Amino acid sequence: MEKLSWTKEIFGSKLEISQGNEKIGSINWESMVSSKAQAIINGRLFTLNREFFLSKLEIYDSNGQSLLGTIMINFLNPRSDILINGKRFELEIKNFWQSKWSWKFDGVDIITYTSHEFITKDKGTIDLATPITDEVEILILLGLFVRNQFILLMLLALLVVLVVII
Repeated sequence: MEKLSWTKEIFGSKLEISQGNEKIGSINWESMVSSKAQAIINGRLFTLNREFFLSKLEIYDSNGQSLLGTIMINFLNPRSDILINGKRFELEIKNFWQSKWSWKFDGVDIITYTSHEFITKDKGTIDLATPITDEVEILILLGLFVRNQFILLMLLALLVVLVVII
């Protein structure tokens, strides 16, 4: 089983992915609340996009600008599906705090994310139970992009609560 790590400043616009001490990828948003991001993993370039209300996420090949996959996120349902190259993958949020989530193929976890900290940084690990393929690279990026959307939603909800209280 291969293990990757990721880290992102809570109010930052860049997430980095590493394998051991080597940086293998990143996701760069235009700003902390931006709906678009540029991503790179193992030298491949991607564009990530979300709808304004955070529910529809898309990933494009940056070179050809072809749509590689779309996933609809329902914040009340911990499971979502995506079709990539004719294969169906399922994203499952494992707990209420979104500190553990995974991609499944044929009901088996193939990529598992764990968040380890949320005070000053959002960081964690990615456990791969499958070899890295084009599809796995896409899923790695989408899984982290989904996580960022959940964090934005949680920060927005906290801001609303604070405004109501004050």
